[in-house]
Amino acid sequence: MDEVVIYHNPKCSKSRETLALLRAQGVEPKVVLYLETPPDVETLDRILKLLKMEPRTLMRKKEEEYRTLGIDGGSQSRGELLRFMVEHPILIERPIVVKGDRAALGRPPEEVLKIL
Repeated sequence: MDEVVIYHNPKCSKSRETLALLRAQGVEPKVVLYLETPPDVETLDRILKLLKMEPRTLMRKKEEEYRTLGIDGGSQSRGELLRFMVEHPILIERPIVVKGDRAALGRPPEEVLKIL
């Protein structure tokens, strides 16, 4: 059975709701506090491919870093955006749940049930 991993921010209500939902389903995921331990570029790239998303789609555009880093111009390459997300993990939308070769963004939290 594949391990379930949640990229979690305990300060985020959607992230807390998603973790509670997983546990209510009898799933005890590996919890990655991604703000403290961000995924590396390769892992983030894999997650984006599993989500079928591009980096900018998974970015939190309302974060101050999004504006101060000048990302909103749209001229950055995929690799540059991935590096920004790894160096400034607050930019990564949350929560992300990964199970094997499937991933889901917990917005709303019930989305993660599709991959269990």
